[in-house]
Amino acid sequence: MTAPAIIRRYFELAGRPDSEDYFALFAEDAVVEDESTEHRGIAAIRAWRRAVPLVSYEITDVEDTPAGTVVTATITGDFPGSPFAGLRYRFSDYDDTAIRQLRIAP
Repeated sequence: MTAPAIIRRYFELAGRPDSEDYFALFAEDAVVEDESTEHRGIAAIRAWRRAVPLVSYEITDVEDTPAGTVVTATITGDFPGSPFAGLRYRFSDYDDTAIRQLRIAP
């Protein structure tokens, strides 16, 4: 299965240095949960992005579920345990224009 366009765009931009194009993918009140910490709103998402290392993504699976789209990837970067296989990106609230909820966890 191919991921929806906005999710494909997320992975195109996520491995690059931050840009307004990346942040424009998110709704103003979007929530990103990473490492059990919730980042709510664009300002919080910007702060989160500044604090995490850039990684490259190898998408290994895309699954459409009743709760949203789950993308499984192997990430590689400058962090302990790299590469890390089986990280899941759960896009549970999005449409063609904005991501509203993303949970990143194994």
